[in-house]
Order: sequence, then structure tokens, then C-alpha cells
Amino acid sequence: MKLIRIAAAALGALGALSGAAQAQEYVFKLHHFLSAKAPAHARMLEPWARRVEANSGGKVKIEIYPAMSLGGKPPELIQQVRDGVVDLVWTVNGYTPGAFPRTEAFELPGVFLNDPAAANVAMRRMFDDELSKDYDGVEVMFLHVHAGQGIHMVDKLVRKPEDFAGLKLRIPTRTGAWAIEALGAAPVAMPVPELPQALSKKVVDGALIPWEIIAPLRLQQQTRYQIEGHDQTRIGTTTFQVSMNKARWDSLPDDVKKAFRDASDEDWLREVGRIWRASDDAGIALAVSAGNEHVVLTPEETDALLAALEPVQRRWIEEVSARGIDGAALIARARALMAQNASR
Repeated sequence: MKLIRIAAAALGALGALSGAAQAQEYVFKLHHFLSAKAPAHARMLEPWARRVEANSGGKVKIEIYPAMSLGGKPPELIQQVRDGVVDLVWTVNGYTPGAFPRTEAFELPGVFLNDPAAANVAMRRMFDDELSKDYDGVEVMFLHVHAGQGIHMVDKLVRKPEDFAGLKLRIPTRTGAWAIEALGAAPVAMPVPELPQALSKKVVDGALIPWEIIAPLRLQQQTRYQIEGHDQTRIGTTTFQVSMNKARWDSLPDDVKKAFRDASDEDWLREVGRIWRASDDAGIALAVSAGNEHVVLTPEETDALLAALEPVQRRWIEEVSARGIDGAALIARARALMAQNASR
């Protein structure tokens, strides 16, 4: 009798597995550039994927492939999803400079200051009328920013614009490169996984990047100073997208589309802002515990830094206007919506 019960239980388990496999009618591959240990993977992408699956009633399975494990380099992610090599990607817009010009308004120093949740919601509300033209070939699940570009320095403390003269700093976006140039330093573009080696070999003197990335890249071992403005003011931010191949999206039934949409609503975008803020707080705590110095600029020093960066906005407005884009209007709209949705 015991053997019969074991056999029955085994058959039942096999039947359940078979039923689950049959229920998962739609399997998606999501490809991204960071490790599975990164907060973005564990705290954002994994929970979002599970939300979609739950919303679908078991019809959807999202398989996440971190650290470019399906091949290629980070700047190739957007083309991979457009070509249908993968179904979904999470990528940095700035890895393909100039490809998402309207969305860049949110990256500019002096536009984004310190509120990722507000920026996420503002991008959502601007998407249909103002930003969607940036995203041919993909269906955007959601856009978001990180907590903003903090200043990480190997061994030189910088507090004033003139302190940056002659330095080399890593940045992932062209708007960030313009900020570095406005401060008299030289920008060095590279995907974030390459940063630890660049810092250790002094290829760069520092980097503009959030505190969140300190733990997965062990930046506390490569740097001495983490610097930000008063009230967590940052030198702009970086925009990201989670997007699906457009043809794959168009082939889906309405109930599956709804599962993705419901998982990517404004409540989720606010949660993403909180996730990145919390990850940022954890990153700076790690750096301080390792003996690094967390430098917060005075209000006067912060104002001086932002004043030195004002030409970046003018440069961007002129650049996008040549492409028929009203950059000043985008900045005004972004600021207004972030103010309306402030979470701080």
C-alpha cells in the first residue's frame, strides 16, 4: 500500500508539472547587462517578472538572463530586442547615444535632482504624446531612472567646478559627457561592468554613477570618496527601459498584454523609485563602513556646481532642435510633472 501511495503521489506531481508547463503558453527571454546579484536584477526585474506571471494566471513565463549571458555587449541590447534575437531587454538608453533624444530631457543636470519615483511617473505621463517617437521597433513596458549620478573618486576630493579640471571621468550617457566637459574634465564612455578595472588601473580618476552600484561592482575597494550635493542633489541621472520586441507584442492576446500592463503601472513605477533609492542608501552605507568618505556639498557648493552645468541644458536644446524637437518644452513639461508627483 505504501508503494502504491508513493507511485500515486509521483504521478500526481508529474501531472501537476505537466499542467504547469501547458499553462505557460508564452515564454519570454529577458536579457540584461548586470549580474544576478545586482539590486536591479534581484529587487526590480525578478519581482516585475513574477508580477507579470501572476497577472497572467500562469500563462506567462519570463526567463531572465543576466550579465549578457545570451551573448553580445551591453550597447547591443536594444538592437537584439528590435531584431527579435531576444523578447525583452533591460538596458541603458545612453548606451546608444542620441537614439532616445526626447527621453534625454530627464537625464539633464538641473532637471533631475533627487527624486527617481517622480521622474518615473513623469516619463509615463509624457510617453504617449512626447516620448514614444524614440521607441520604434519596441513596445516599452516601463521607463525608469536611477537615484542620480553621484561622484565617485579614486583619490582626489572634488568640491568646486575648478577641482574637475584635467580629470578623466566615466559616464554612460552623452548628456553626462557634456556635464563632465562643462566642468573641464574629460569624459570616458564605457559600460558599467568595465568600470572597476578602469578605476583600479587609473584609466579614469572617477565616475558619475549612483551609489546603488557600489556593492555589485565593489567600488568601495576602488575609490576613496563618494560625493553628492546638498539634499542628495545629483548631476543628472540615467534613463533605462524594459522593452519587448514589437512584433512579439503585437502577436499577444489582449489578456496577456494586460498582464504586462498591469504589472507596469504607476504604482509599480513609484515602487521602482523606492527600490533604487533604498539600494542607493545601502550602497553608500557599504562604502562608509569600508572606510570611504561620504562627502555632502554645502548648499552654496551645490549651487555653484549646478550653475557651472547650466550650459549643458542649452547645448541639449540646440542639439535636439536641429532634429525638430522642442527641447525647452520637454524640459518644462518634465519639471512640472516631477514637481506634481514629488515623493520627497
